[in-house]
Amino acid sequence: MMLRIAKPKVSIRILTHLIFGAPTLTRRSYSSGVKVKQMMVREALNSALDEEMAADPRIFLMGEEVGEYQGAYKVSKGLLHKYGPDRVVDTPITEAGFTGLATGAAYYGLRPVLEFMTFNFAMQAIDHLINSAAKTHYMSGGNISVPIVFRGPNGAALGVGAQHSQCYAPWYGSVPGLKVVAPYSSEDARGLLKAAIRDPDPVVFLENELLYGESFRVSEEVLDPNFTLPIGKAKIEKEGTDVTITAFSRMVGYALKAAETLAKEDINAEVINIRSIRPLDRSSINASVRKTNRLVTVEEGFPQHGVGAEICASVVEEIFEYLDAPVERITGADVPMPYAANLERMALPQVEDIVRAAKRVCYKSISMAAAV
Repeated sequence: MMLRIAKPKVSIRILTHLIFGAPTLTRRSYSSGVKVKQMMVREALNSALDEEMAADPRIFLMGEEVGEYQGAYKVSKGLLHKYGPDRVVDTPITEAGFTGLATGAAYYGLRPVLEFMTFNFAMQAIDHLINSAAKTHYMSGGNISVPIVFRGPNGAALGVGAQHSQCYAPWYGSVPGLKVVAPYSSEDARGLLKAAIRDPDPVVFLENELLYGESFRVSEEVLDPNFTLPIGKAKIEKEGTDVTITAFSRMVGYALKAAETLAKEDINAEVINIRSIRPLDRSSINASVRKTNRLVTVEEGFPQHGVGAEICASVVEEIFEYLDAPVERITGADVPMPYAANLERMALPQVEDIVRAAKRVCYKSISMAAAV
């Protein structure tokens, strides 16, 4: 009965436009003379959604509280007023239902952007993500494309407990047929979301709740409506010569802070923002390790079968002879996330953990106080 509340007419209305033609829309441009130098991550996501929806009437946003409430994290602020309830669709609390509906709409040529209030709730819909979205293009012999974006916050927040704190990057990163990205900065969020929406394949877009309110500098190029970032390409956030540190999402900021600390001890770290979990930019990582001869991977998820484990395996398989030290992995603890604030901090990677690991691979002495 609850599925009837999901306003299926949204798909019919947009499908009608698709079949019989829709009015030509031009991409929104910013006013001349306006220079935005700082942008919050939520603003970057909002502007990307806005511009892509204005440019393509096949795109619609669906999820819990994305409309009237303007998004649990205000990412969809103003979109319901601008595009109406046929393209910004509030759903009941039934992830399996609205994920199946959106995936079916993608089969018929629409381009849904589906928001999960948290990716922990996407477990209710994982059958549609994996069996319906990820595999259909292959199983149909290339006849059916599934242009859909699954987006929402991923990983730990603050004090939300074990059932709301998991990192799903390695889960979805292991599935053929999916593309998986994890932005860090406003530039990442804006460029990767635009690329994900335009992509012909299903994209899992892993945001971070604690980054939504973070502000980053952006260039005029990033604000261009046609700006996108390629999926599958990492970014060197800081160049270095002594050790390579890879990270994604919120951990990129931690890696950059660790690099600042290491610089005071004459260790020049190179920090790579992975950006794309699948496909993984192995060539950029390998090129960096060939230069530094050392590798530290950082992620907040569990250690077993993690993204860092895949990176380490790839480096060992392809360029083992360039390593001058064992690789180091910094991960979350191998336990369900504790609720207590002090235990939660202990269960997540900290800047000092990255610093100690980098010093170990560089064979720098670590004081006993720092090791505790």
